[in-house]
Amino acid sequence: MSRREVREQIFKLLFRAEFYEEAELPEQLELFFEELDQKEEKDARYIQGKFEQIVTRLPELDGMINEAAKGWKTTRMGKVDLTLIRLAVYEIKFEEEVPTGVAINEAVELAKNYGTDDSASFVNGILAKLA
Repeated sequence: MSRREVREQIFKLLFRAEFYEEAELPEQLELFFEELDQKEEKDARYIQGKFEQIVTRLPELDGMINEAAKGWKTTRMGKVDLTLIRLAVYEIKFEEEVPTGVAINEAVELAKNYGTDDSASFVNGILAKLA
């Protein structure tokens, strides 16, 4: 898988996690990987590892987002937008090998594909404040 495809799969997994309790996440991980076509073992390990790292930092990520998003709290944001913002903020703040511009651009591109008509500009605006 390309980096873009891997990032998209991480987004899908994080989005799925929004609808389940923490105790249900191991089962959801298993189901996710059963449904995933064309996965290589190294990609699956990377996806799962990054997913788990992001989930453990959700309170910290949400705190950063809430500080930057004047007039918006994570509890009011659409699930797609919030998931993309969390993924990008994680990459910006905790992954040195991912350039900030790449993290923002990828989040905006995914927002165009999965979000509403306003998602790309919303995601870009929040991430610009955090970069």
